[in-house]
Amino acid sequence: MRRLVVHEAKIRCDQGTLPSLLVIPPTSPVSADGKPVGTVDDYVPKKNLITFGMCRSLSNPQVASATSAASGVLTPQPCIPNTTQQWTPGAPFAVVDEVRVLSSDSTCKCEWGGTIDILDPVSETEIADG
Repeated sequence: MRRLVVHEAKIRCDQGTLPSLLVIPPTSPVSADGKPVGTVDDYVPKKNLITFGMCRSLSNPQVASATSAASGVLTPQPCIPNTTQQWTPGAPFAVVDEVRVLSSDSTCKCEWGGTIDILDPVSETEIADG
């Protein structure tokens, strides 16, 4: 069963070296378990998505350059997420102002080729389908 995703949910990027925490602003229109609930719009780098340690994606220009300088040996570089699109799919219904809340089965794409997913939504609140 899908669950709501709240502030400080544990997330990971398949191109990063460390998990991270999702940052949801206290101004979120919804709360659960005493914490702000995320929406599909909470994908902003350096605001909602901080870092995943080191980036291993050769699509990241910094990683590609460092790897080239190391004669082709993969050389991870500091992760700075480059997300430009909403989390998908989110909950199957809108909650506030036609914005969908974030569900534990959602993913977000990084422009450097990574896929970010939810490891632990930190909420026990389940989402009913439709």
